[in-house]
Amino acid sequence: MDEPRDLILNMIKERSVLKQDVYACTKSVFEDLKTTLREVVDEIRERFGETDSRVEFYFKEKGEYEAEVKIAGDVLVFYMHTNVFQFDKSHSVWQSSYLRDNELNGYVGVINIYNFLADSLKYQRYNDFGYMIGRLFVNKDNHFMVQGKRQLGYLFNDFMNATITKEQLRSIVESAIIYTLGFDLYTPPYQAVQEVTLGEIEAANMHLRMATGKRLGFKFSFDDEIGD
Repeated sequence: MDEPRDLILNMIKERSVLKQDVYACTKSVFEDLKTTLREVVDEIRERFGETDSRVEFYFKEKGEYEAEVKIAGDVLVFYMHTNVFQFDKSHSVWQSSYLRDNELNGYVGVINIYNFLADSLKYQRYNDFGYMIGRLFVNKDNHFMVQGKRQLGYLFNDFMNATITKEQLRSIVESAIIYTLGFDLYTPPYQAVQEVTLGEIEAANMHLRMATGKRLGFKFSFDDEIGD
């Protein structure tokens, strides 16, 4: 009868304590990330100066686990998940000795990065689409990698050797902004918006049916899906 209880106790000691460590590391990284976001936005605003008063920049701390920055017509939302995950066994990180030698290194916290149109938030167009452009993984030893679009996907993928620093966080933030500013808004297919009721026009300013997204209805060869 003691064996199952010992097994349960050992699993709690190993996995639960580990997950608390991963959470604490991820939370610390997220706090540094929020500081970095504020600094980057302040620097961009200062350098942009009085070029055009219509172009806005801001940083908002939306709570313990969410931060938001506006860069011109785009908003980036950084959201820390409160749970800890293990990399899927099919993920390429398992090919490294770092995880093969100690599978506990494969438990990570996750910070997601989403891109929304600024007008979607301003006008509360709840049917508009946002896009995950990247997600940051952090383990108990502050090893990290980013899974994401374009430069986010290939600049930060050395999970075995890379440890997160404030300089790395700045590079991640700047890469996310660069990708977002080059990720343009395209018109949706005509068939998707050709019908609208009078009630939708009058009651909701067309927001209910005419959802807006940067790539709504389109697939571009250069805009590959997020990979491992």
